[in-house]
Amino acid sequence: MFSTSGAQPMINDYSLEITTRDLPDLMDAAGLIPAGAKISIAFLPGEAMTARVEAAAAVRSLGFCPIPHLSARRLLSETELHRFLDDLARRASIEEVFVVGGDPDKPEGPYPDALELIRRAELADYGVRCVGIGGYPEGHPQIDRERLQKALFDKLDELHRQGLSASITTQFCFDADPVLSWLRSLRHSGVEAPVRLGVPGPATAKTLLRFASRCGVEASARVMRKYGLNLAKLVGATGPNVLVDDLRAGLDLQRHGETHLHVYPFGGVHRAASWIAAYERERTTAHA
Repeated sequence: MFSTSGAQPMINDYSLEITTRDLPDLMDAAGLIPAGAKISIAFLPGEAMTARVEAAAAVRSLGFCPIPHLSARRLLSETELHRFLDDLARRASIEEVFVVGGDPDKPEGPYPDALELIRRAELADYGVRCVGIGGYPEGHPQIDRERLQKALFDKLDELHRQGLSASITTQFCFDADPVLSWLRSLRHSGVEAPVRLGVPGPATAKTLLRFASRCGVEASARVMRKYGLNLAKLVGATGPNVLVDDLRAGLDLQRHGETHLHVYPFGGVHRAASWIAAYERERTTAHA
């Protein structure tokens, strides 16, 4: 969490995003990660449902809180969804899920988008108390900002109607300015849900740009002008210190509300967890 009680928030209560393939790395890094940390489990194409359930169960067994993703357009049927949720409830005692539309242009089953899945999934019946949804401070490559905003509000309204808590997790960014501006606008519109701000963990510039282009994140001329031609100056092998410092300096409780840090460990889970621990030690010492 970025504790927003002071002028310069610090990291604690952060979350991490993994895939099923990251489990060995997560197990190796477990001692570096706070007990009860939220571990988000992506819903990637080509994976078996059993592998996703096993991942969630392993996360729970390590003492963390699993947050499995539900990719609406990738689900083949209502039966598949409810079997998945039932297995997650039995094996991993889920209390939170993250619902996303998913990449396919056309749905592979009955759910055209995240909102429709939330409306029909009866998530509370499986122990779910909080539902995460996506936020896009720099926009979405395939959806205009007006539609993005309406979709966000519609999902929040539906979750409120069902008596479920909501949280928002953003796509990872390279620049703090659009994130802070988007947050101010979000709070001004009356949204009070906690927001997890996505940042990339330590990785090479080549790896970061590959994920950025795949996810539609804007590695723009504006960012390059601000931080220089070498993206590693901003977010590189040593970690996103500059980016997180900029967020720390700009975040304010009154304007930005409750915020947390969400790390995308593109360079590996152990590497990301080590960076977070080192960053926290350095910044705590600097402000002691």
